[in-house]
Amino acid sequence: MHKFSSRLLLTAALSLLPLASMAADETAITIYSRATPGAVDPDMYRPVNGQSGYVGAGIPGYAVVRQVKNINLPQTQNIVKFSDVASLIDPTTVQFKSLTDPAGTKVGEQNYQFDLVSQQKLLDKYIDKKISVEQRADDKVETVEGTLLSTQGGITLKTDAGAIDALSSYSAIHFPELPGGLITKPTLVWNIFTDKPGDHRAEVSYETRGITWWADYNLTYHEGKDAGSGTVDFGSWVSIVNQTGASYNDAKLKLIAGDVERVQQSWAGNGGMRYAKAQLAEALPPPPQFAEKSFFEYHLYTLSAPTTLPDNSTKQLELIPAVADVPVEKQFVYNGSEGYFWSGGVYTDQAYGMSTGNKKVDVYLKLKNTKENGLGVPLPAGRIRVSQRDDDGALEFIGENIIDHTARNEDVLIKLGNAFDVVGERKQLSYSLNTAQHTATEEIEIKIRNQKKQPVKVKVVESLYRATGWDIEEASLDYTKENAHQIIFLVSAEPEKEQIVRYTVRYRW
Repeated sequence: MHKFSSRLLLTAALSLLPLASMAADETAITIYSRATPGAVDPDMYRPVNGQSGYVGAGIPGYAVVRQVKNINLPQTQNIVKFSDVASLIDPTTVQFKSLTDPAGTKVGEQNYQFDLVSQQKLLDKYIDKKISVEQRADDKVETVEGTLLSTQGGITLKTDAGAIDALSSYSAIHFPELPGGLITKPTLVWNIFTDKPGDHRAEVSYETRGITWWADYNLTYHEGKDAGSGTVDFGSWVSIVNQTGASYNDAKLKLIAGDVERVQQSWAGNGGMRYAKAQLAEALPPPPQFAEKSFFEYHLYTLSAPTTLPDNSTKQLELIPAVADVPVEKQFVYNGSEGYFWSGGVYTDQAYGMSTGNKKVDVYLKLKNTKENGLGVPLPAGRIRVSQRDDDGALEFIGENIIDHTARNEDVLIKLGNAFDVVGERKQLSYSLNTAQHTATEEIEIKIRNQKKQPVKVKVVESLYRATGWDIEEASLDYTKENAHQIIFLVSAEPEKEQIVRYTVRYRW
């Protein structure tokens, strides 16, 4: 491949002009995310296969862009070129409206031009036309002028003297002008009819791919006086990736949270992303904040001040103000029959449900999304990371989980991992089957061993998975019925002790 540079002198006639007597341009952008919460890989920001070319079509999201601009329509019929659009625009979603004369101004025809200029396209357009090529010879630069005959294996020129020059290397190519049909930016071209020639205030809206947002939550956990209590410092951030091919300056930003139905399409692109340089929100007093409100069956977050979203960038903004000392409950949960549940039918095999061998006790943090706790706002789905400070002050990561869209006044349950010093064990003590009476009786034993130096409470989850009907005939500990096929025992385990729970269930069908 030859290394060279191109130099063009372009003269453009602009159809959209800033008019001194009219208001400034306005941009508003509403971003919808299709990113799977917690599945945003850091590699999304890096070059794909070492290349940093445009691959924004694979970004899981889209946006609706609204721009208000000043235009001049000097005649009743006008050709207007609008080049301030995203490369990944969906042309079928474009809407044009004159705010000055909405009833008397209409679009008769719209074209979307995306044949962008490139070195090879320029060369192809200049076959049989004159160009000039620079070559370096020692410390000198020589210019060869002639008619371009071919670009295969280099450049072949026919000079004015009739000589044929085959150039295998060169340092620069000069083209007299930009050929017709090539543009430097994706451009919308309208044929606009108006009853009111002159200055107009116009609104253009469209949908574009190549942009998305997601929420991340960062919590710092502080242990309480016992093993089941504590507090967290709660922080939340929104990350926005813009790979649309357009920059949005001083834009009014909105984010939609919720499951918006979309017609599924197979987009072009390899799902990668260009390198996106992280740009943190400026720490200016007061910092911009998101205001939340209900919108249809979703939630809308509007940033209080305009922000700029450069193309090929990532921006991070605080979603809600940080909150300290949010009360949390630490829960220990043991599910020895994990993976087994009643799914219709009857399961009479004695070994059914006994093969898990699960001894792990899960650890959760539970907090209430209430105003009293300093929260009480709808939380978009996202990844929630939890850290804890060691005695030396270092912040150590202790687990992460994904939360779904969480309404105000609802619980947030965060699974952090498995307890090291609390172990569970489940086994079948007896089993009998009476096919004549369509019943089966099973006795189950659960052991909880607490190797901690402080007492813990363990929520033991038991799934009743054999048949549609069941009765607990005997239980060594009180239980609560969680749902039609699940019961819960709350086991208090003393330090370095073992607690045993037994129950007998009779299934019927």
